Amino acid sequence: MAGKKTGRKSAKRRRRRKNKNMPLFITSLVIVLVTGSLAMLAFSAVAARREDSVQKPPVVVDFSGFAQYDDGSGQEEADAEETAEEPDTAGQTVPVEEEILTENERLYNEALQKGENVYLVNCEDSERVTFAFAGDILLDDEYAMMFHYRTRGSDINDTFSADLLERMRRADVFMLNNEFPFSTRGEPTEGKTFTFRANPANVDMYELLGVDIVSLANNHAYDFGEEALLDTFATLEEAGIPYVGAGRNIEEARKPVYFIANGVKIAVVSATQIERNAVPDTKEPSASSPGVLRCMDPEALLEVISEAGENSDFVILYIHWGTESQAETDWLQDKQAPVYAEAGVDLIIGDHPHCLQKLDSESGVPVVYSLGNYWFNSKTQNTCLVEVGIRKEGMEYLRFIPCVQENCRTRQLEGAEKDEVLNYMRGLSPGVSIDDEGYVTFSG
Repeated sequence: MAGKKTGRKSAKRRRRRKNKNMPLFITSLVIVLVTGSLAMLAFSAVAARREDSVQKPPVVVDFSGFAQYDDGSGQEEADAEETAEEPDTAGQTVPVEEEILTENERLYNEALQKGENVYLVNCEDSERVTFAFAGDILLDDEYAMMFHYRTRGSDINDTFSADLLERMRRADVFMLNNEFPFSTRGEPTEGKTFTFRANPANVDMYELLGVDIVSLANNHAYDFGEEALLDTFATLEEAGIPYVGAGRNIEEARKPVYFIANGVKIAVVSATQIERNAVPDTKEPSASSPGVLRCMDPEALLEVISEAGENSDFVILYIHWGTESQAETDWLQDKQAPVYAEAGVDLIIGDHPHCLQKLDSESGVPVVYSLGNYWFNSKTQNTCLVEVGIRKEGMEYLRFIPCVQENCRTRQLEGAEKDEVLNYMRGLSPGVSIDDEGYVTFSG
């Protein structure tokens, strides 16, 4: 204790010695500050006189010939026009070349001028755009998944494994199937065995999962009628999440969603062929009423694909098709896949059967026939996340990532479990090669 006390006393003495010298220090400091201020005033006066003697011509920037971003205020356009009207005292203008804009900005502005649904994407990789696809998700509080999520303390980490969450969030664009309406309104479809409806507040889950776009082209989007479907549009729009395959009218339902990244423009289109009866419960849109885009008759979807192909570098079709709980593809899947491939799509992603189906190719176009349930019910089922890398030249890779839905939780598989699912997919998919990391080589 004596040492500590001595130390404290010694420090105090040092502080005291410093304090004795403070008056002399302050006096010196004041003298220095006053001298410096006078010098600065003199320099400023000289600089001002020199400034008055030199006239600098204004630089006039010519913004004509390319589109400008509009954040809603119109201020940038107004500023550009104002600048362009200034007199050019030097007799010259400094043109802004279109090359100054990035390729992303150019493509984005062109798409806006066409009235397209377009989104800019900032990628981690400057040469590759990564898409991730998952199957059906259900956010209805009356069913098992959301019930368990709530009872577990609404912790997303208890709902998806950490490695899977990381993949979903790191994908440049992550897409899944929104197998329900967001609404508290409407009446359930009469005679339908299962009808789903999620509270609009549950859309916050999508931010936690890193969802960037959803498909509404499915047989449950209309479960609670027109009001609920309209609420779904409003909910997703408010959350800033693009949707495809449905709309307030036929024009909206047919519109592709475009993503622009790394100078590549990628189109996403979606439709459903489920409810194959003449008068389906899930309504088609008209010129003035909402609904989902149907493709039992593929004519309308083929027109959408053609439009998307003309306006993009790469076309993705996310389609609701097949037969529930059937691992084998059905006759309509087999019939339509080559038709869509020939029409100009570059990748076909399927869902609806609630189980995995084969990987294959049609006319060189990769086809993932069914992603399976992703986070949908309490059953233990193998499922997957599909990652796709896209470059300007086309698809660089497709990777099948084995997962399992069990105990109301979805997790990425590793080790023997992973190998088991990969071997299962190899058995389903004789026309492709799947390596031990899930990378798929298509032979057709």
